[in-house]
Amino acid sequence: MKAANIPLDSLTALSPLDGRYSEKTATLRDHFSEYALIRYRVMVEIAWLKCLSNTAEITEIAAFSEAAEAFIDNIIQNFSITDARRIKEIESTTNHDVKAVEYFLKEKIQPNAELQAVSEFIHFACTSYDINDLCHALMLKGGRDEHLLPQLRRLTETLREFAHREAEQPMLSRTHGQAASPTTVGKEFANVVSRLDRAIANLQEIRIYGKMNGAVGNHNAHKAAYPQVDWAMVTTEFVENFGLTCQKFTTQIEPHDYIAELCHATARANTILIDLNRDIWGYISIGYFTQKTRPGEVGSSTMPHKINPIDFENAEGNLGLANALLEHLAAKLPVSRWQRDLTDSTVLRNLGVAFGYTAIALASTQKGIEKLQLNHAEINHDLEQNWSVLAEPIQTVMRRYGVAQPYEKLKELTRGNHTITQQTLAQFIKTLEIPEDAKQDLLKLTPAHYIGNAAKYASEI
Repeated sequence: MKAANIPLDSLTALSPLDGRYSEKTATLRDHFSEYALIRYRVMVEIAWLKCLSNTAEITEIAAFSEAAEAFIDNIIQNFSITDARRIKEIESTTNHDVKAVEYFLKEKIQPNAELQAVSEFIHFACTSYDINDLCHALMLKGGRDEHLLPQLRRLTETLREFAHREAEQPMLSRTHGQAASPTTVGKEFANVVSRLDRAIANLQEIRIYGKMNGAVGNHNAHKAAYPQVDWAMVTTEFVENFGLTCQKFTTQIEPHDYIAELCHATARANTILIDLNRDIWGYISIGYFTQKTRPGEVGSSTMPHKINPIDFENAEGNLGLANALLEHLAAKLPVSRWQRDLTDSTVLRNLGVAFGYTAIALASTQKGIEKLQLNHAEINHDLEQNWSVLAEPIQTVMRRYGVAQPYEKLKELTRGNHTITQQTLAQFIKTLEIPEDAKQDLLKLTPAHYIGNAAKYASEI
């Protein structure tokens, strides 16, 4: 079968976003697909026509009757794939996507005499990016508020529950890959939760902007046609009615700085998750975590015993793809030659791709975390094998009571010595010239109990 004859299907899709991972990205189509972009354009054009009809100084287009209002609202409320295909058909002649929407709307209102009479007010005084920039803003607002933030919040709450549940389970730390002062499992999850809480707050606070000020941002055509209208006020209100912030100072396009902010903020959240996924992968490899098995599932085509950490590997790979796109979007989109060049147009079509890879990664991380089981025996065994980590509290207490060269003495005893045991340290502690109660406290200390405020902090997150 020739490639041109292969029907589009999840198995034949060029991108894994619409192929292998289509179930994880399907909901994003409501905001980032070509159909969604076209629907948003129709919605903005209709809203602009209604705005003009409600502007008292524009006497050539009176406020619409209830019937006309219902007729035009019905166009967007019942907008279909067939309608989108008709717009694409018109575009094949116009070779201009936004102009095709204008012509489509003029077709649709022909049966209504009241609307037909004011058809030339469709796309009145607009440049294409008065429409497109509002559409991209609405796409990003929907993608962030309805998909990205809910996914991040759900994952963060799952991690928070893990932090609370395992707040008191001691765990050997590893700095530079070497045994270090113990922490708790819960505290390590709490660290990630704290970072994600901040990342979510940053994402949520980013203002999303739209513009409606004409070909080069000065309301030139608007003012030429209706000099008495306060166009700044009219268009600000128009943009804000979409739940957006009006960008007053633009060239032909909104400068896209907010998109860069949103991309950078998303990439930072993703980077936190890369860190998390790599750490969990490592803890699985040393046996701290096991993974719940599923009937019929295999880990290796030849090694039956394996349960690979595929969810965390999948997440890490997709987070990397997402961040590569997000970094490019953030670097490219705020740059446009003079008042406008077209390089942003094709790049903006990939906003959904970046969100798509992020969505896949979030779903994989969520799935992986939900399959984790703590291997208490292995974690506790690791602590018991590393009594040398108590060199830190011993030398610190020695400092308190003025013992000479405490650090150096513990270094000589423990550094590089893999045979340090409870008895080794006990013999050393008994020789110290410190108060007897301090000596007894040190003798009671074990790696599992040397966790500072870790449990408290994990419970408080």
